[in-house]
Amino acid sequence: MMLRNRYNMGRKKRGIGKFLLILLALIVIGCGYVAWKLFTPYGPQEAAQAAMETSGGVSVSQQENWIDFKPDKPKADGKSILFYPGGLVKPESYAPLAHELAAAGHHTIIAKMPFNLAVIKPSLADDILAAYPEEKFVMGGHSLGGSMAARYVVAHPDVIHGIFFLASYPDEKGSVQKLGIPALSILGTNDGVVNMTKYQEGRMYLPPDTVYYTIEGGNHAQFGDYGHQKGDGEPTVSEEDQLKQTVKTLLSWLDTIK
Repeated sequence: MMLRNRYNMGRKKRGIGKFLLILLALIVIGCGYVAWKLFTPYGPQEAAQAAMETSGGVSVSQQENWIDFKPDKPKADGKSILFYPGGLVKPESYAPLAHELAAAGHHTIIAKMPFNLAVIKPSLADDILAAYPEEKFVMGGHSLGGSMAARYVVAHPDVIHGIFFLASYPDEKGSVQKLGIPALSILGTNDGVVNMTKYQEGRMYLPPDTVYYTIEGGNHAQFGDYGHQKGDGEPTVSEEDQLKQTVKTLLSWLDTIK
């Protein structure tokens, strides 16, 4: 009887050991998947890679924490632009947008976020603003980047002169409703990534005079150049057309800011 009990206890211990090994393996696999997602962000495609080159009156340079698009002929009294990328999207993916804005005379800077997630270091703008103390900035971003930009603006209401959102919206912590600065929101009708319920709720955190612009047939990913994003809708306008409308709307809005 004692031998049988010892045998049963041994089997039970081996069973527990096997279960723990399986559990550990599942944890390792899960962590590996998360790490793979973090270290495999959406990256720049052909147009973005080309826009990373100095050309067309725009000097492009890589800094430690940002990418700098500086116009050879800055617009008189033109505002500089500080841009936060979308979640898990490499900053170079927004080079076409930044290059076009700089070509129009606006110094444009794309932040390089740790692990390509603005939520990890939303205060990165501190370093950029400190590097250009004589310039007046507006700030904005795409998707998660726009939400984190809004939180930064709320924490620094006296240093940013305008806020813009590309397929993005502020939350309660990023409410810019009462800051007295201009706001712009651009959204594509075929966006399959943005949470429309939260987007509509986010309107309550924007000023009543916010400028809204809709890109008919535009989607989420075409605000950058990083290929198709999982869950996104199919666009019925070209990436070039969506970029053109975005740039034109941003420039018109910038012209209204004193």
